[in-house]
Amino acid sequence: MRGRVSKFGLLAFDLALVLWACLAPVPGHAAGPTAPKTVETSGLEFITPATQQAINRGLDYLAAGQNDDGSLGSGSTYRRHVAVTALAGIAFLSAGNTPNRGKYGRQVEKAVQYILACTDSTGLISAPEHRQHNPMYGHGFATLFLAEVYGMTPRADIREKLKLAVNLIVNTQNKEGGWRYFPKKSEADISVTVCQIMALRAARNAGLFVPKNTVELCTKYVKSCQNTDGGFMYQKLTNTVSIWPRTAAGLVALYSAGIYESDEIQRGLKFLMDHQPRGEVFRHEAFYFYGHYYAVQAMWHAGGRYWRQWFPAIRDELLGRQTQDGSWPDLTVNSEYGTAMACIVLQMPNGYLPIFQR
Repeated sequence: MRGRVSKFGLLAFDLALVLWACLAPVPGHAAGPTAPKTVETSGLEFITPATQQAINRGLDYLAAGQNDDGSLGSGSTYRRHVAVTALAGIAFLSAGNTPNRGKYGRQVEKAVQYILACTDSTGLISAPEHRQHNPMYGHGFATLFLAEVYGMTPRADIREKLKLAVNLIVNTQNKEGGWRYFPKKSEADISVTVCQIMALRAARNAGLFVPKNTVELCTKYVKSCQNTDGGFMYQKLTNTVSIWPRTAAGLVALYSAGIYESDEIQRGLKFLMDHQPRGEVFRHEAFYFYGHYYAVQAMWHAGGRYWRQWFPAIRDELLGRQTQDGSWPDLTVNSEYGTAMACIVLQMPNGYLPIFQR
């Protein structure tokens, strides 16, 4: 593996390789998940001085906007939302901070405490005011954040709540293999499903038990949602048109399940490459930050020409979108969300977090 990685990241990554090697064979593979190809270039060469300056300004914006209780998020719908808080926490972690260590260590710890406080006895992570508004999105991001923190700082208080959160995901998977808005076995869609499988991957990286059949069934569901053009539909057999943000999410779901090379991966990458960033700074696009959060992960895992072509394009586009106060506004959610997502994308070459490592 190339690029700058903390000693905690290396330990967690080594553990991940051991744990995920125990997965049952993926259909179409003779043995466990295929290891990703070596990438020809170091990631850090893509972080220019201007990029680092933009990251610093974005993280400063997030730190200044954190509430006393550790939460982040403004507006009527996403105020003090666990998803926004978790994503901001991941942005801080991506800069090499851990709870109470680093420039933003205090902010990470406060975010952890807020997420823990929002975890109820069933394991659902959601602020009370948001539990009737599609809470599984927030639950997935929050569980991912806790798992990444636990992998770096194995604290008993985190493990207790993280285990509950993981069990809730496992126990609410529907018969098709996916998840939807609420913690119950009903419908499923690609968007919610990728949040859950990423959380499970991160938890397993950190040493928690995740059943093999949960991952296998999820893999089957994700593959069943791929259209003939390589893109992904929203729900199985709905014949919805392929769009690039959903395709990026579908690819990351497969990568998170331990599939690095397959026909589905190649067709998905081909579809995604037809929708590369074009540098249109003032373009307003639905699911913009959501899409690029997943797309940059897909390209990072794919490596080679995929990464070399995609990252400089989105990097330069994001640099042009940043506002004077250091934020990246998002009209659908809020500026804290957009800023956290942009900072995560721009810091992908750091390679600090196990979930984002190849």
